[in-house]
Amino acid sequence: MSTVRVGMVQMTCTANKEENLQKAIAGVKQVAEKGAQIVCLQELFTSLYFCDVEDYANFELAESIPGPSTDRLSAVAKELGVVIIASLFEKRAQGLYHNTTAVLDSDGSYLGKYRKMHIPDDPAYYEKFYFTPGDLGYKIFKTKFATFGVLICWDQWYPEAARITALMGAEILFYPTAIGWATSQDEATNTEQYNAWQTIQRSHAVANGVHVVSVNRVGFEQDGAMKFWGGSFISNPFGTVLYQASHELEEVQVMEIDLSKTDRYRTHWPFMRDRRIDSYQPITKRYIDES
Repeated sequence: MSTVRVGMVQMTCTANKEENLQKAIAGVKQVAEKGAQIVCLQELFTSLYFCDVEDYANFELAESIPGPSTDRLSAVAKELGVVIIASLFEKRAQGLYHNTTAVLDSDGSYLGKYRKMHIPDDPAYYEKFYFTPGDLGYKIFKTKFATFGVLICWDQWYPEAARITALMGAEILFYPTAIGWATSQDEATNTEQYNAWQTIQRSHAVANGVHVVSVNRVGFEQDGAMKFWGGSFISNPFGTVLYQASHELEEVQVMEIDLSKTDRYRTHWPFMRDRRIDSYQPITKRYIDES
């Protein structure tokens, strides 16, 4: 089909895993009632963003995928006839963990998972303590309503990840996200950071001629030291923002997007045609040092 209705659930989280899961399910039901066909949840939505500290106790939050949360969400997907994109903390084996997104089709079937490839390590974002980098490569998921790719948060800063996923046939790029401002920062810094975050993702839309859907958490965490900035948005294939959520509130939203615009924009702005793939080998180097 040429059009698809995308639902976004931007929410706050608590330390209660079951409470968060129930809130997410309620959000899925709300957007389904509004006609959503594909619903994207934010990164690690079943918990607080625990990577603000290096604490071994937080590994208890992890679960298998498929597992308890995907089982619950599969039933919801089947009941409502919607596709669900669910970002979870995966326990792959004893001592081996990933930041992973599962995709459930509209009949409740588990289509597979994507493991986050780029793992940050910054103050209050100590993800390397918890997550092994993904080893499944970049992925697309062929669902009832559309074929899309999923990338996760820190992945969104890397044009290579978006390009490869688009080249695999993704019609939409989804980015479940957890990013915010330190409350000690000034407003100018906050604005610059959000604008950079949105701009880089809109640039992926332009460069690849696909819609981009980014769903971020919102609210204060880390004892008030971090305000997750929300601002979830949808960009069309030429970088136009079709919808942007607030920085303050929990929101659910449904937007209809026209997948045929990919062909229109790629035809009129033929970046795919003019790629010089014969010249790109240096991109596989860490840095191009002088010989």
